[in-house]
Formats: sequence, C-alpha cells, structure tokens
Amino acid sequence: MIYNQICFLGLGYIGLPTASIVAHKGFKVIGVDINTKVVETINRGEVHIYEPGMAEIVKQVVKAGNLRASSSPEKSDVYLVVVPTPFKGNHEPDISFVEAATNAVIPLLKENDLYIIESTSPIGTTDKMAELIFSKRPELKGKISIAYCPERVLPGNVIYELVHNDRVIGGIDEKSTQKAREFYKTFVEGELHSTNARTAEMCKLTENSSRDVQIAFANELSLICDKAGVNVWELIELANKHPRVNILQPGCGVGGHCIAVDPYFITSDFPMESQIIGKSREINNYKSFWCAEKIRSSMLDFEIKNGVKPKVAIMGLAFKPNIDDLRESPAKYIAQKVMQSEQNGVMVVEPNLKEHNVFKLSDYREAYEKADIIAFLVAHNEFKTLEYRNDKIILDFAGIFKI
Repeated sequence: MIYNQICFLGLGYIGLPTASIVAHKGFKVIGVDINTKVVETINRGEVHIYEPGMAEIVKQVVKAGNLRASSSPEKSDVYLVVVPTPFKGNHEPDISFVEAATNAVIPLLKENDLYIIESTSPIGTTDKMAELIFSKRPELKGKISIAYCPERVLPGNVIYELVHNDRVIGGIDEKSTQKAREFYKTFVEGELHSTNARTAEMCKLTENSSRDVQIAFANELSLICDKAGVNVWELIELANKHPRVNILQPGCGVGGHCIAVDPYFITSDFPMESQIIGKSREINNYKSFWCAEKIRSSMLDFEIKNGVKPKVAIMGLAFKPNIDDLRESPAKYIAQKVMQSEQNGVMVVEPNLKEHNVFKLSDYREAYEKADIIAFLVAHNEFKTLEYRNDKIILDFAGIFKI
C-alpha cells in the first residue's frame, strides 16, 4: 500500500511518538496540534514532552523532511485521531476533541482514505464519528475505511512498545478492519488482532479497568494493615508465594491518563452494571485523601510533641516512578492538599522535573537531610539510594524501604 501522506491529529504523549515512528519508517507525516508552541517546537526538531529515545527520532525525521507539524490538517491518505478525551462534570466522558478533529478532516476526505481513532473513547464513539462523516459527506459511504485502534503503552517505554506490543484493531466493517491492519503492519511488529470497533473500544477500557481493580485491592489491603498493625509489604510478599496469587503493590492512589480515567468511561454509561469497577475508583481516590490526612496528622503530632512546626519533604509528584508525567497524579493532589494547611517548611521533590509552575522544587538529598517528616509518594530510583533514618518520621506510601 502506498501512502503519500499520513496525518496525525494531536501531538501529545501518544500522537508525537507514533508520528515520529511512522516518519522514521520513511513515510511523509504531518502532525497537527492546536498549540502553536508545540508546532514551532517540533518544526525545530525538538520535543515538548519527555519520553526516552523520542527526542533523537524527532530530530532525525524532521531534518530528513519526513515529519512536519502544522496547526491545521492537510489532504492525506490516512488520518489518525490522537487527541485527549477529558471529562465533563461528574466524570462524564467528553468526546468534543475527537469530534472537532473529525470535523477538521471531513472536507479533506476522499475515496479510499483511512480514518482511525486512537484516542481512548466511550463505546460507540467510532460509529458516531462515522455517522458524522457520512452525514456531511454522504457520497463517501462505503468508499472510505473507518476503524478504532487504541494504544496500550507504558510511559517511559513508549517508543519500544508502540512497535513491539500487540494491537487490537476494529473497523466499522470488515473492509475497514483489513485496511487498518495493512497500515499498522508498516510499523508494528507485534501481533495485530482483528475485531469490530465497539469491541476494540471496550477492550481498551477493560484493560485499564482491570488494572484499577487490582490496584484497589492492594490499596484496600494497605488501609486494613495500617489499622491492624501489619506490614503490608511483607504481607503481600508472603501471600504472593502462593502459586496462583499475584497481588500488586499499593501506592498513594492511581494516576495517569489511562488507569485513573478509563474506568469512568464504563461507569458513566453502565452505572448499575459496573459495581466493582466503580468501587475500585472510589478506593483508589480515597487512598490519596488518606495519605494526605496521614501526613497532616503526623505534622500536627510533631508540633504538639516538639513545640515547633516540622520540616516536611514530599517525595515525588509524577503519577508513576521514573517519569515526568503529572497527569491525574495522586502525588500532586496530596502535595496540594498538604500545602493547603501549611506551606512553610514543606519541601516538594520531583527529580524528573527541572521546574514546576506551582511548586518550588527541592533536591531530594537536601530535602531528605533537612526534613523531620518524609513522605514517599512515588518510588523513583533516586529515592531508593537513600539510607533509612531512625531519626526521621518516614511515611513510606511507595514501598521505598518496605518497613
């Protein structure tokens, strides 16, 4: 299959890496983003988000003329929608960005084109966009291919996983599924699994909801163990000695734009049927609140006992270890919650960021040395180099020391 040009709508955490990989395969790629600073940055051969290995690829493909960025789409053979799907009120999914991206390309579509949604979407979104396209361009019905193919990558390893992970591809009809498969074969080395659009949409939501439920069990155990005087880290390690038990590690909540978000796409449309999924979201959100209250309680106890306010180190802001991504981060929520009641003497640490527009960031070694109370919220590698200190009050929500 010959593709004269491929258009990516959205140059964020998934759109830019995917566009750069496709361009690296030798295809002409145009990336579209409404943020003019993002467009200018990419056209300089630079990146606006950190992902290991991506900066080098972007620099190379821009210099080769295979990738360029623009504020508006241009006629292409393949259009990929990789825009955010945020919430409206009450955790109701908002597909307005997907709809806006679709409307932008409708005038450009021509016979034999391929339109793919990669954005995490509620069930039925692909069908809705197909209806939108054909309502405005009825002459294209049966003459273009429309499919859904969700990403399933881990931040920090996106470049590798976009190529090597299996993909689930669902078209609105068999022709669309097969045409989308042909496209993904050009850069995906993992296996391609064919289905229909609705099942592909549900598959993405199911994968992340499953993870959320598993994490909720671990977080609930941590709450029980704290009350029961049991070391949750030791407990889980021992329970996992059972050949058919694999409990995950607890944390300070769940973050990121996948696991912390996708379950709501199910609970919003199927509230009565999604009891476990909905309760898991509640547990994981509550764990963040519980951690913040635990820190604040420790601060108050210290002040009562010593007659002075404590110095506190909040260790980590990212939503998972060893990345700079703060989207839906429970650690960021906890830091904000703690600093609502007390800002003086509170040091915030995030070794993967040089600066933050809200928090003044401190060096992790300096903060650890100065603080009376240390709250580990994220298991960054840097934190694991620190030695346990008996003269400090250590609140280890991330399992740094597992004591």
